[in-house]
Amino acid sequence: MIRFGNLIAESVVDGLGVRSVAFLQGCTLACPGCHNPSLQPVDGGTKVSEEHFVRDILDTITPLHRGVTFSGGEPLLQSESLFSVISLIKQTRPDLDIWVYTGYLFEEVRHLQAISLVDVLVDGPFIASERDFSCPFRGSKNQRIIDVPRSLELGRVVEVDLEQLTV
Repeated sequence: MIRFGNLIAESVVDGLGVRSVAFLQGCTLACPGCHNPSLQPVDGGTKVSEEHFVRDILDTITPLHRGVTFSGGEPLLQSESLFSVISLIKQTRPDLDIWVYTGYLFEEVRHLQAISLVDVLVDGPFIASERDFSCPFRGSKNQRIIDVPRSLELGRVVEVDLEQLTV
């Protein structure tokens, strides 16, 4: 079972290209200035099976979509369920890329099974004093946009060069 707060069919601010965004419920980090405080209660939102959630996500996908983004709350608070959801998405639609937003650092979560299926991880807590609207796909300057497969392969953080990517 997975607990989510919202599902948005189309976004262009939560990762590269047109994306479906799943906002997972629950976060214990409570960053000051949190963008989604309503998603902090771990017992809030809607609880569904991973299979049902994947069907709901895939029903939002059109030929224009590049991928699916998981945000929150804190998606990695439900890392086992997230692993199941991403696995099912990749089995059905391997062409979709997966972005995950987390308040944890890559170094803290790299061992989680779900991370092995993520294409891009935006890591780090939101820090209000570092908020910068000119930073694409991030809430604050301290957050990194990480190429997860390369980082796992090389054993060090490899940040995504947004200039090299195409929409």
